[in-house]
Amino acid sequence: MNSPAPTPQLNLEHSTGSLSLQGQPLRFVNLPALLGGNLQRWPAVLRLLLENALRHLQGDERAAAAQALVDWMETGCSEAEVAFQPGRVLMHDTTSTPALVDIAGMRDALAEAGIDPTVLNPGLPVDVSVDHSLAVEVYAQPDAPQRNMQHEIRRNGERYRFLRWASQMLKGVRIHPPGTGIMHTLNLEQLATVITTEERGGDRWLVPDTLIGTDSHTPMINGIGVLGWGVGGLEAQTVMFGMPTMLRIPDVIGVQLIGALPPAVLATDLALTVTRRLREIGVSGEFVEFYGPGVATLTAGDRAVVANMAPEYGATTGFFPIDAATLDYLRATGRSNEQVALVEVGAHALGLWFDPTATPRYTRSITVDLSTIGHHVAGPRRPQDQMDHGDTAKALAAVGFVPRAVCEGALPRHAVAIAAITSCTNTSDPKLLIAAGLLARKARALGLKAPAWVKTSMAPGSPAAASYLQRAGLVDDLAAVGFGIVGFGCTTCIGNPGPLTTPVREAIAAGESLPVAILSGNRNFPGRVHPDLELSFIMSPPLVIAFGLAGRADVNLRKEPVQTTPEGRTVYLRDLWPTDAEIAQHLAQSAEPADYRRDFAIASQNPLWHALEAPRTPRFPWDAASNALRRPPFASFSEGSQLGTFTAWPLMLLGDDITTDHLSPASAIPPDSLVADYLVARGESRNDLNVFASRRGNWEVMVRAAFHSKTVGNRLHPNLPVAHTLHVPSGEVQPIWEVAQRYRDAGESVVVLAGERYGTGSSRDWAAKGQRLLGIRAVVACSFERIHRSNLIGMGILPVKLPPGVHPDTLALQAGDRLEIHADPAALLPRGAITVRVLRADGRIDPLPCTAAVETRLEVELLRQGGVMPRILHQTRERLAFAA
Repeated sequence: MNSPAPTPQLNLEHSTGSLSLQGQPLRFVNLPALLGGNLQRWPAVLRLLLENALRHLQGDERAAAAQALVDWMETGCSEAEVAFQPGRVLMHDTTSTPALVDIAGMRDALAEAGIDPTVLNPGLPVDVSVDHSLAVEVYAQPDAPQRNMQHEIRRNGERYRFLRWASQMLKGVRIHPPGTGIMHTLNLEQLATVITTEERGGDRWLVPDTLIGTDSHTPMINGIGVLGWGVGGLEAQTVMFGMPTMLRIPDVIGVQLIGALPPAVLATDLALTVTRRLREIGVSGEFVEFYGPGVATLTAGDRAVVANMAPEYGATTGFFPIDAATLDYLRATGRSNEQVALVEVGAHALGLWFDPTATPRYTRSITVDLSTIGHHVAGPRRPQDQMDHGDTAKALAAVGFVPRAVCEGALPRHAVAIAAITSCTNTSDPKLLIAAGLLARKARALGLKAPAWVKTSMAPGSPAAASYLQRAGLVDDLAAVGFGIVGFGCTTCIGNPGPLTTPVREAIAAGESLPVAILSGNRNFPGRVHPDLELSFIMSPPLVIAFGLAGRADVNLRKEPVQTTPEGRTVYLRDLWPTDAEIAQHLAQSAEPADYRRDFAIASQNPLWHALEAPRTPRFPWDAASNALRRPPFASFSEGSQLGTFTAWPLMLLGDDITTDHLSPASAIPPDSLVADYLVARGESRNDLNVFASRRGNWEVMVRAAFHSKTVGNRLHPNLPVAHTLHVPSGEVQPIWEVAQRYRDAGESVVVLAGERYGTGSSRDWAAKGQRLLGIRAVVACSFERIHRSNLIGMGILPVKLPPGVHPDTLALQAGDRLEIHADPAALLPRGAITVRVLRADGRIDPLPCTAAVETRLEVELLRQGGVMPRILHQTRERLAFAA
């Protein structure tokens, strides 16, 4: 912990300043005057929280927030809460759909209570990017983007009509059609202002651009100095409807960067290093901020890659302050000279300009020497498991796969099933795609191609990528080795890779291969990329191509050749890897700032999207026959608190690292699953069921999808089928939702027990909604990932933290054991004690002194009211009654 610096009390009477820019008078929160010589001792993220509080709060609340932040500077930590009011909300189609379905359901509830439903509208601008539904059905063909788009619109037409209804009927909601890019890339290239102006009390104010996003990788925008982070859709709803997001003033981890990256080492390598280092020190929900002279050596593109992986290293943010690299990025992506000038002047005036020589006061700090970083990959099951790119064979050997059969012509033991340049993480930075294109050019010149069993694809985050790759002369080279563009969306990264190749499917069925996915994404949890693939490695785009050409994941590319040419020449990675000079030359050749606005405008006119007709009624007309959209039962006045004293059966008994992909998968719906049976019975084709994420508007599908993963590891009973559990009183094994219904019909409560990092992964609110519909009243775990913990509370489910040293394994629960939980609504406090007792089937009682994993008073109120939606409905009715 850094030594504390003396911090004077703040004189808030003189906290505002004024300036004139381009002939316009502007007021602003004058942090340099307010903090004086301590300005650079404050972490930039705390300066932004202070500015936000001073601008939005009044009177005693304003003074209390400022004092709490000053007190943090004395100790480096705080238990105090602060309100944060972002300027906008960012969503994607599969998180916005359930949120907007909730709003449609709440409009119905208001109308049925005699209240005009049109009073319910978001109070902040909401941008929705339709990017999570594009699947790689067609690849390695010139018309792949068009054909994949056609498949997407056909499969999701009903849901997309609903989104168009929302954009027409809900004020402030703007939908960006399929093909406009991935939300975080779109945010970087189109939406972010970095510094902007707003009208307040008749004056024009200079303010930082801030946001929250319903995707865990929202912190990518931190790479250009915009404070934003990922929240669940439920927390976003509270912010949309006028409530600030309340947070305990965060611990801030400083990551000092020194030195510079070696030649040919890429931002991906740095991001994986940071992920490993921060997970090693146990980061879990803290704000992370980068500082030191090494920051100045990184481009904004480099920084955005590192910032994107904040959830993978356990952080809420991965923040890089504003400096000249930010301005360079704004110019490169076509922002106006006036906007760039506003950012430069505003960042200095607000006290947000980065000083590479400063050493701010942090809770903890680590140092990363950029010059020591090499080519890395991470896997095969977690993004923090970083290794040298030559060590994949060692990692796979540890898996211990033994083929059931080995015949002539069989696939490699760990064949590359998928090689995908995918995800905003590593396709938003032109440098990474240019590097991939140059490696492809060299491979093409040598006659190399990916083996037939490898499914190859490239899906950039922005349509502008096609323009700069074309201008660099690399599009044909990429296509020639199998990595032609398949569209602009999340694709493989989010679990939409389309079907595996026939050789891979046959090899899996025969037990001759345990195939591996190779991707430039951000997550490699088992089953995330494809339900039949347990193993994945994350790496930079050029390495993806190299492994794709090799065709096997257990290859040591430091020593073994990538491939042999038709003439018999062995080709090594060093023969293909581009130099920094080559990359720089092609970057300069390809740069054209006008691409970004032009290509986005063209993509926004997507004719397939605009041909969709949507209802134009204040209330959405639900269709009882729909398999995509159903009115949600929890969007009602009648939903109440689940707190109290109760005795519960364990519905699921789980271990560590239960991800949101375990809790509510996003990938393809298996045609032989119970969910498929349900949909087929309602008229769907078993061979065209789309992905789980496309059904998030239908609660009846999603409750059946809860815990639908063959790797979930339910310990209540050995060898349970997928999505099944034990009904303890009868001893019968049944589908989870049927068991939950049996407990509900009997008037019995249920809970979940789990180990460390429960809910790691994405922001999907259905990971919590499914649990509420199953009747789960509490989740008792060793630790929780931040966003999922918030989503549980948003659905009225109490997260309970086990005492140190206690784990579901050490509890040794047996069939018949139950949990007695005392959660008195009146006594519940943030991080307060929760009395839990294990009632053993043999009559023994074991006390467990647990803690409420509740951080703020607002979260306590949400639990008392039953969750976000009851709170919004009751507040809307009370507000209208007060106005009347």
